[in-house]
Amino acid sequence: MDISISPSRIPSPRPEWVVRFARVGLIAKGIVYCLVGALAFMAAFELGGQTAEEAGKTGVFQFILEQPYGKVLLAIVTVGMLCYTLWRFIQAFGDTEDKGTDAKGIGKRISYAFSGAVYGALAFTAAQLLLGNGGGGSGSDSRQTLARELLSQPFGQWLLGAVAIGTMVMGIYQFYRAYSGKYMSKVQSQQLKPELRTSLVRAGLVGYIARGFVWLIIGYLLLRAALNSNFREAGSSSQAFQFVESSSYGSFLLGILALGLICYGVFMFVRAKCEVINTK
Repeated sequence: MDISISPSRIPSPRPEWVVRFARVGLIAKGIVYCLVGALAFMAAFELGGQTAEEAGKTGVFQFILEQPYGKVLLAIVTVGMLCYTLWRFIQAFGDTEDKGTDAKGIGKRISYAFSGAVYGALAFTAAQLLLGNGGGGSGSDSRQTLARELLSQPFGQWLLGAVAIGTMVMGIYQFYRAYSGKYMSKVQSQQLKPELRTSLVRAGLVGYIARGFVWLIIGYLLLRAALNSNFREAGSSSQAFQFVESSSYGSFLLGILALGLICYGVFMFVRAKCEVINTK
């Protein structure tokens, strides 16, 4: 009796390198957010001479570079962010999450690509610093450059306004992910030790809420730049921290936000360990 198996029915090997890229990328993202939160907390309470302007993601790269073996550490983080970038592009263009080609699926895949592009730009900035071609800074240039380019186009204020609203919608979506529990949808929490599970799940909840607030503030700054037709009013996370710090009870609020971002970073480590990574 012929029991041979047709080659077409033999399952293809699982591309484990995609899984490794995803996990390394999530670890790098967690490191960056933990450091952003730590520096923002220090800035809130004037510890170690840190300022809110230095607490953005690109400010973190400068901080890493200034540590012992800083170049080695920054190189590792840069490689990790490149891994994250590639994973997001694989999700977007390979549709490994099986989102499909309807409007909702395309929208989700675009969000994966956008995330990949953002972290690709951050990896490029880190690489520039590593090679001595960058000056660190507050990290506001990228969004101010985007605002300047959009404002120079026909209907530029409307275009920038649309980007601002889209950014704020992304912030609101972070709240939705937090309160709906969707942030846990692919995390196999049973892999965690029972005594840690509740705390780490709560860290994710707090982290996504904090990240939502940051996106909302960045969106507001972009909207203000659009309404005033002034690209200099746009800004990234470091400007968002300065905005919070300048408000009533600013140091207290920035400190809470910073702790939330640390929680988000910690939850990225949980995702790196426990998330189901689809490779299709």
